Amino acid sequence: ERFGSWKGAHNRLRMWAADGTWEKVFTALLAQADTEGGLDWVVAVDSTIVRAHQHAAGARQKGLGPANQPTMPSDGPAAD
Repeated sequence: ERFGSWKGAHNRLRMWAADGTWEKVFTALLAQADTEGGLDWVVAVDSTIVRAHQHAAGARQKGLGPANQPTMPSDGPAAD
């Protein structure tokens, strides 16, 4: 295997994450790209990287079972 055993590579990557190696590499790469004019510093944020509060829409609600949930107009009998 080119990089050693799977377990060894995994442990090495975890160690680098814990001791700040990845952050140092990323900071150096950002600095280099910035001095070369390779960054425009536009930020794009989407829901895959932003955590919502636990009470945000779609979060589980305690205590509301099927009998206690509000009825939507579309849930009722059809109007004649």
